[in-house]
Amino acid sequence: MLIVKKFGGTSVANKERIFNVAKRCIADYKAGNDVVVVLSAMGDTTDELIALAQSINPNAKKREMDMLLTTGEQVSVALMAMAMQSLDVPAVSLNAFQVMMHSTSRHGNARFKRVDTKRILHELDSRKIIIVTGFQGVNKYEDITTLGRGGSDTTAVALAAVLHADKCEIYTDVDGVYTADPRVVKNARKLDVITYDEMLELASLGARVLHNRSVEMAKKYNVELVVRSSLNDSEGTVVREASNMEKMLVTGVAADKNTVRISVIGVEDKPGTAFRIFDTLAKNNINVDIILQSVGRGGTKDISFTVASDDLQSAIKLLEANKERLTIQEITYNENVAKLSVVGAGMMSNPGVAARMFETLYNSHININMISTSEIRITVLVAEKDIDKAMNAVHDGFAVPE
Repeated sequence: MLIVKKFGGTSVANKERIFNVAKRCIADYKAGNDVVVVLSAMGDTTDELIALAQSINPNAKKREMDMLLTTGEQVSVALMAMAMQSLDVPAVSLNAFQVMMHSTSRHGNARFKRVDTKRILHELDSRKIIIVTGFQGVNKYEDITTLGRGGSDTTAVALAAVLHADKCEIYTDVDGVYTADPRVVKNARKLDVITYDEMLELASLGARVLHNRSVEMAKKYNVELVVRSSLNDSEGTVVREASNMEKMLVTGVAADKNTVRISVIGVEDKPGTAFRIFDTLAKNNINVDIILQSVGRGGTKDISFTVASDDLQSAIKLLEANKERLTIQEITYNENVAKLSVVGAGMMSNPGVAARMFETLYNSHININMISTSEIRITVLVAEKDIDKAMNAVHDGFAVPE
């Protein structure tokens, strides 16, 4: 059996935890399995490197940031290999260049194009545990790239897919996927199983258990994931294709504070206006989520939309530069907002979910600014100060069953 195991930064934060991970991997290895391990940087290493870079050059080029940030994972895998070797188990650490994990050239948010398996298969044939740097790739110019925060999950799924692994286990500091963030919602419960689609929605909407692109890839290549704790032996949550079992109405509730609402005021009320605005943003890699357009009046209309907080300055600068072409009279934004979402495959066949959500928020005196829906998701924009209260109220309102 071939097992891919990914461990996050808290799982390898210090010497004790490194040896804890090493022993867990060795147990599978000694049971006769082939083991490939993917690691994140130790503890808060990435945050510390970012802070150091900003203290030296607040406007550092993304290429240099990728060169810097990928050192964190290289430290982790080298130390892990040393730990395993000290326990008399053959292990080898490899970075993205040594494996050759080909990626696109977008620094800071690259995507995998293909992964070579020759080196890994050679090392596996030698009965070694393979330890690979997560979060990174190599572009066509042979420059190192990073996949964005949480990208080590995607590294693990990519390796599991190309190696046709029997298992892909994602180890974190929580013991599975919960119906809500247990740090905010005290009665949140761990799920035994969740579908790819539900997990993708939750991951995209602020649940920080899995990188959303890792879930996309797992669904595409039918890689069954298991989210487990590195600190205990609990079974965790299985992420897989939908089953035929009756689905609960709402699987989970997620909140995302990393969002901002932008409004473009007084644009022409003509065909093509919205297209030009969002095409301009898209061509500059700025992703838009919730969109609200007002009823036209006097030949103009207003359009509001949300973007990630990290994209705010780029979006404003871009819109200001194209203000005349896009017929924008005024641009405003509000950073004090947050998204609240309910997700569940059962919503497709059960009317009234939105009404219940809105009633719950009304009873808690929480105002809704914007609304967006899909077949299995309802998202609302509320004031950031209300988000924890709203999350608890909605979770209780749906009484997510055990």
